[in-house]
Amino acid sequence: MLFKTRNFDTADVVLQACDLTVTLPDTPGNPGVLKSIDVTIRAGETVCLVGESGSGKSVTSLAIMGLLPQALQVAGGTIQLQGRDLLPLTQAQMRELRAARVAMIFQEPMTALNPVLRVGDQIMEVMELHTDMGTAERRRRAVAIMEQVHLPDVERIFKSYPHQLSGGQRQRIMIAMALVLEPVLLIADEPTTALDVTTQKQILALIDELQRDHGTAVLFITHDMGVVAEIADTVYVMKHGEIVEHGAVETLLREPRADYTRKLLQAVPSLSPRDARPAGDDAVLRVERLNKIYGGGGILRKLPQAHAAKDVTFSLSRGRTLGIVGESGSGKSTVARCIMRLIDPTSGRILLDDADIATLSRSALRPHRRKLQVVFQDPMRSLNPRWTIGESLIEGPLNYGTTRADAMAEAARLMGVVGLPADALARYPHQFSGGQRQRIAIARAVMMRPDVLVADEAVSALDVSVQAQVLDLLDQLQRDLGIAIVFITHDLRVAAQICDEVIVMQRGAVVEHGPAGQVLAAPAHPYTRALIEAAPGRSWDFQNFRAMPEVRHAEPA
Repeated sequence: MLFKTRNFDTADVVLQACDLTVTLPDTPGNPGVLKSIDVTIRAGETVCLVGESGSGKSVTSLAIMGLLPQALQVAGGTIQLQGRDLLPLTQAQMRELRAARVAMIFQEPMTALNPVLRVGDQIMEVMELHTDMGTAERRRRAVAIMEQVHLPDVERIFKSYPHQLSGGQRQRIMIAMALVLEPVLLIADEPTTALDVTTQKQILALIDELQRDHGTAVLFITHDMGVVAEIADTVYVMKHGEIVEHGAVETLLREPRADYTRKLLQAVPSLSPRDARPAGDDAVLRVERLNKIYGGGGILRKLPQAHAAKDVTFSLSRGRTLGIVGESGSGKSTVARCIMRLIDPTSGRILLDDADIATLSRSALRPHRRKLQVVFQDPMRSLNPRWTIGESLIEGPLNYGTTRADAMAEAARLMGVVGLPADALARYPHQFSGGQRQRIAIARAVMMRPDVLVADEAVSALDVSVQAQVLDLLDQLQRDLGIAIVFITHDLRVAAQICDEVIVMQRGAVVEHGPAGQVLAAPAHPYTRALIEAAPGRSWDFQNFRAMPEVRHAEPA
């Protein structure tokens, strides 16, 4: 079955936003951030709010929660929760409703959780603020909800701090905090964007299970149309603060009316691998039996060892892309950081144009640095916020002897290549969108004219249309310059569209390696098959608005 089936009472409206308008009152022209939008959510219903970055999705959720930043102002309309208008309520009254009647799960639990409090105490704190339960009862309820969200070893995790848990476990804690008081409405703002496909599948199944048990209405904000196909009952599509289309999920995916909706759907990368480019004999990067082991030391007691990379071996030719895929903790980023020498490998060889850089000192490594560049997941953290874009782009070439005039001329040229105006060089990172910042990060890497580009989850935080543009940019730069790319990702759709070869990693080891068409279309290893099975919306052909023919992977002999 492609879409979930759920019966909910069409008369049991939990949330109704009517003619909701949010503006920037201190800005000339008083521009509308939300423009007279209408949204209805019923008990037991999952409503997905989709659209590109800046479309108004998160502003809608913050308006419902009464958490709009001071710069924004509700200029009209109503927001009713079970018939009660929320907009006239005081902050004190809204605080009473939050968690008790309406709760929210944020995208990044590490920033939403208190780093200095044990997670069990944080769940208990919600009950302390909103109920008159005693300590023993609060603890019992906290343990019970942690068991409901399927956390292992609950007693240990109850006493743990956020940094001691995995990303999926932290997100389960956030869900536990949101549902411990059984609110009538749960708002989930991109709660699975940063998670790998198997963890994402578990979290989506968990939200669905808890919703069925409690009859909760869910407003799920996402840019991932695969997730929409898996969980939605009703979909609202937003663009520039307006609702351009809404309807039942199956109708909207089969027969989208708005051109914008069709564009969003057709931007979803296909799981069908592209045709691989021919492999040459000119390997620019060779990794041989690479190992990285953490731990084993300790002053008072010997710490257990963690084998983050085990005998990883591959070679990469000019003009080709090697994808490294796997769950969080599989060793993908460890391999990338070893290649970049951001961390030192424990053993093995890293041959860059036949020079082994694995054990070079910092000074001996310096001449090789310009041949090897990296694009990180979050350009806002990798770009200096106090430097103009121009200063960030020319820093590398200046360090290697290029004159300032020549470096600025090349930076201006590359701005055009990545689709940005030359006057962008005088602006700062915060003045650009996420997709534009990632283009700038790519331009900064290409400024060095590298032989190898390492892209570590470079498009995972971008919405689908911007993601498609960045992937096209990488492909064009590769064709023009012959750059070899090591592409780290947990998104198999992205891997299918950009990679010539794919390595699948699990617990630090390579479990499958081969042409992308072979690995993704006919996986041999059970772990690879599990990753593909977990890809959200894999049964739907978004480009052609139809179901995919069912594919069953044969068990290996």
